[in-house]
Amino acid sequence: MKSVFFAAVYVLMLARATAAETLVYKKVDDRELKLHIEKPADWKPDDRRPAVVYFFGGGWVGGTPEQFRPQSEYFSRRGVVGFRVEYRTIPKGEKGPPLVCCADAKSAMRYVRCHAAELGVDPARIAAAGGSAGGHLAAFTALVTGLDDPADDIKISCRPNALLLFNPVFNNGPGQWGHERLGGRFREFSPAHNIDKGAPPTCVFLGDSDKLIGVPVLREYEAAMKAAGARCYAHVYSGAPHGFFNNEPHKSQTIAEADKFLVSLGWLKPTQTK
Repeated sequence: MKSVFFAAVYVLMLARATAAETLVYKKVDDRELKLHIEKPADWKPDDRRPAVVYFFGGGWVGGTPEQFRPQSEYFSRRGVVGFRVEYRTIPKGEKGPPLVCCADAKSAMRYVRCHAAELGVDPARIAAAGGSAGGHLAAFTALVTGLDDPADDIKISCRPNALLLFNPVFNNGPGQWGHERLGGRFREFSPAHNIDKGAPPTCVFLGDSDKLIGVPVLREYEAAMKAAGARCYAHVYSGAPHGFFNNEPHKSQTIAEADKFLVSLGWLKPTQTK
């Protein structure tokens, strides 16, 4: 009954969604990189609301911020400010690492934290979220030092206060996705190889039929997080492939679990299920 109730609430919330606002968080040469923002209906500039910053997936070579519109719209109705990030992808034909992706991800996180007061955001309650390569970027901002944009003010922390990771590419070690691009530099990019005691609480979603990220990779990550004293909640979905989280019934299911996770952090009040 609870899942039926949640699905009904989810549909209602999406039906009431409003168009996203946009603002430029960074300029590179003649390109403006934007944040697509979903605000709660009763948002005010002097609010101190939780926020989620979303990074789309696409193998670091493609993708669009539209990927996380459903999640951002849902959570805006729950009182969360959502920021869907445009970032530079690896140029066509380039075989190297995702340097521009990583730099832009950190720039976006810093922008939101630096401008929290005018965005109606609590700078101590900013989560990063992402799917696949976007999940890598979210985790990268939390765990990996270096590879910053030289124009960034690195005194402003890019580390999120929580992570929501959807079939994330968070282990780039030998034999894992992305290693071919990174080679011997993989430790500079791989979140799984940079877990520390300051790792933020994390919620991970993965299908057990994912051909890019295996369940053992998730279990190793979960164990390393717990060994570091960090909270890590893993949700594995039977028969679900890579990219499953934006198809029903998994879209509603993963949003429901993400909601529970933010409730557990004290960022949201529980939904009413009566």
